Amino acid sequence: MSLIQVEVVYALPNKQTVLSLKVPADNQVQQVIEQSGILQQYPEIDLGSNMVGIFGRQVKLNQVLRDGDRIEIYRPLLADPKEIRRRRAEQAKEEGRADKVTGGRPAENRTKQKS
Repeated sequence: MSLIQVEVVYALPNKQTVLSLKVPADNQVQQVIEQSGILQQYPEIDLGSNMVGIFGRQVKLNQVLRDGDRIEIYRPLLADPKEIRRRRAEQAKEEGRADKVTGGRPAENRTKQKS
C-alpha cells in the first residue's frame, strides 16, 4: 500500500492549526479529516455544515486525495459579502457619494446648475 503526504488545516482568527499526515493513497477527504484528530481538537467543526476545500477550491467530502494536497476546513461566514456591499452602496447613495439612479459616482455636469 503506497502512502501520500497531506495536510489538514483549520484557521481561527487568532490561531491556525496545520496537521501533516501520511495516509493511504486511496483515502478520501472525510477519512483523513477524521483520522487527523482535528475534530477532537475543535468540536465546533461540523462536516455536515462546514465546507472543505483543497488549496482554496471547494471539494466534496468523498474527493480522493493526491500526494501533497492541503485539506482546508472553512468556518461559516459571519456576514454575507453581497449583503454588506448592498448596504454600503445604499449608504453611499444616502450620503450623496453615489448617483441615486445608477449607484455610480455622481456626474459633475449633472450636479451643477448651469447659469
